[in-house]
Formats: sequence, C-alpha cells, structure tokens
Amino acid sequence: MRTLKGRTLFVTGASRGIGKAIALRAARDGANIVVAAKTVEPHAKLPGTIYTAAAEIEAQGGRALPVAVDVRDDAAVTEAVVRAVEAFGGIDIVVNNASAISLTGTASTTMKAYDLMMAVNLRGTFAVTQACLPYLRMASNPHILVLSPPPSLGRSWYHPHVAYTISKMGMSLCVLGWAEEFREAGIAANALWPRTAIDTAALPKLGGAITPANCRRPEIVADAAHAILTQPSRRCTGHFFTDDDVLAREGITDLARYAVDPHGQLMPDLFLTGFGEQP
Repeated sequence: MRTLKGRTLFVTGASRGIGKAIALRAARDGANIVVAAKTVEPHAKLPGTIYTAAAEIEAQGGRALPVAVDVRDDAAVTEAVVRAVEAFGGIDIVVNNASAISLTGTASTTMKAYDLMMAVNLRGTFAVTQACLPYLRMASNPHILVLSPPPSLGRSWYHPHVAYTISKMGMSLCVLGWAEEFREAGIAANALWPRTAIDTAALPKLGGAITPANCRRPEIVADAAHAILTQPSRRCTGHFFTDDDVLAREGITDLARYAVDPHGQLMPDLFLTGFGEQP
C-alpha cells in the first residue's frame, strides 16, 4: 500500500477546508504536517485555527507543527520552513493550498482585492515553493502540489472575474514551468482541482448561488491528493488533475459518500464548466 508515513508535508492554508482535509488524510498514514496558516485566534466567521487543526492531525495519528504564516510575508515563510526542518528534519512535500477569492468584475474589483489575490495565490505559491526547494531537492520522493485549475484561455473562465482567474491560472502556469524545471531533480509538480463545488468557508463569497447541498466534501480532494502524493515523483509530474479522475484511476468510481447531500444537485466547478473551450 502506498503511504505517506514519515513524510513531512508543508501545507499552506491548512487550518480549515481542503488544506486541513489533505493534512488529516496524510496524518492517518503517520505523516508530519506543517500547518502553515494565518488563523491563530478563533474567528467569528471562519472555523478553526492552526492549533485546533494541529490537535485534529495528532488525533488522527500524525505529528503536527502549527506555524502562523501569511504567505505574503517572506520572513514568515522563511521562518516556517526553518522551523519545519528543525522539527522534522526536512520537507518532502509542499501543498500550495492557500488562496484568496473575489468573484468580481473589473469595475467592482478593488485594487486592494486585486493585490491580495495576486499576493496570496500567485506570489505566495511561488514564494513557499522557492523557500522549500532546497529541502525538496534532498527528499527521496519530493512533490509540489498546487490547488489550481487546468490552464486555459477559454473566455468564459475569464470574463466574469478577470482578476481572480488570472491569479489562479498563474498558479497553474507555475506548475507547467516547475514540472520541466525540476524534472531532472526528480521533483514532481502537479495541480489538482475539484470537479464540483466543494463545501468550504469560501462558499459565502460566491453570492449564495451555491449551497452546501450543491457540493462535495473536502475529503474527495484530500483522497485524490493522497493518491497523487504517494506516486513516484519521477513518473508523475506535469499533470493537471481533477479529483474524480484521480480516484477513478484508483478504482474509486462511487463518489456518493463525498456528497454533502446525497440527494442534492451537484454544481460543476466554475473553472471546469466549458473545459476545452477555444479562446
């Protein structure tokens, strides 16, 4: 059986949602998890902190290091990497999950929101990967996993929310480049994206168009991530995976258990609607 036992994962945005689900799945194998996220005090509208996530990880059999990290802060990223290496001896896997979202058109996107999305989504992904790179080069099966969609120039993916889309596509272009840049070093770089909407704290930012009943749970993405991260890094790189396709390759085709509401109408993810559309 493929396992993450003893591996060290540096997971951004791991205090809740998909990041936490990925961390918990790895914890069940006995992995070490660096919970790299901003929330250190309970938030009125958002569940969990780095400390509550760490407690859940350890309850599942993993080892956890909660570290307060804003991926926009280079010094904080560097300090978190140093602490991770001191605690666990290295870093085997980087999961770039932290993300900011504002599904607004050009006229209604404030420059503050624009800068936030570019700084967290694109720059943060680059900065965290760069900081972890020396340790990935020393790992036996190193992986970079980015939570971003398949890259596309399809117009329908851009025109409703140009700023958010280009920030996420920028993350995907990092994967495209890193897969080749790090191929000889044996460091895998892949992207993963859900086929349907996922029930996370980001739902309220979608304007009420999607309810939990239209969603799958974050565990589907976590199980897909586990399947990717336990592959040999030299043979699994440069892919833009979707969660259900990954699980199908693993022989898992009955996905009913992942639905929030077994009778709900699942909503396709906004970046996978019209996939393959020509620019």
